[in-house]
Amino acid sequence: MLGFGLGLNKWRRVGGGFVGLLDLYPNAAAAYSLRKLRAAYSGSAVRVRKEVSSVSSETDIGFLADGSLDTVSLLAFASDADSGDVFVVTWYDQSLSNDATQSTAAAQPKIVSGGSLVTENGKPAVDFDGVDDYLRNTDLISNQPTTHHLVAKANNIGILTRFTDGGVNSSSRNSIYQNVSSFQYFSGNNLTGDLENTNQNLHYYLVNGVSSEIAINGAAALTGDSGGYDLNGITFGARWDGAAQFSDVIIQELIIYPSDQSSNRTAIETNINTFYSIYP
Repeated sequence: MLGFGLGLNKWRRVGGGFVGLLDLYPNAAAAYSLRKLRAAYSGSAVRVRKEVSSVSSETDIGFLADGSLDTVSLLAFASDADSGDVFVVTWYDQSLSNDATQSTAAAQPKIVSGGSLVTENGKPAVDFDGVDDYLRNTDLISNQPTTHHLVAKANNIGILTRFTDGGVNSSSRNSIYQNVSSFQYFSGNNLTGDLENTNQNLHYYLVNGVSSEIAINGAAALTGDSGGYDLNGITFGARWDGAAQFSDVIIQELIIYPSDQSSNRTAIETNINTFYSIYP
């Protein structure tokens, strides 16, 4: 009999092949992760860059059969890199090819630092330095309602810290950020969430005008008006234009649905939390 088994690190079909989050809850507008999210996805997780004697080279890093990142190949690529550092050039979208990229070497976030894999809570992560790093896509479009599920961590408190922001102009933004004392969720108006912290967190943000919802780590949702902005583009680790508010953050996963996923929220969060072990 065919059934589903829920392990600590992945969703798997008992007696069958890999089953990812997007197989269970499909039709995402964009899906960025360092784990595989869809069985039929045949692309890589990230394109990375290193320098050897100040000469750059790049390669794609994919997934293993269980859906985890191929860290063996990544660390082998890093073995001769200057200072042992490897940087993310492109974070591939596992849904609709809305890849987030950065062509400027100095602005690329790290995935290997000093020869060691960047991790948070034991899982691979992308590290934005808060100085000039960001990744950006300007093609992603999602009209309201839009649902965001984000796994991220701030390395500082008390300063404006952007996890994700819109990607084209100031009036096409769905933003998740820390604003000095609390988490904020913005699409024309702000909804204020929990007090800021430096923990790994799972953020839920349903952008739906006056019926918008926010929550963190599986808590009950707070409903309010977060504004009428639709999403156009996405920027990781900086303001929408990549020109300011660079943020010292760790990001592991962002899934964006062009729809109201509140009815699936608990199941999606359970899948994410089972992999990352963020909260009890």
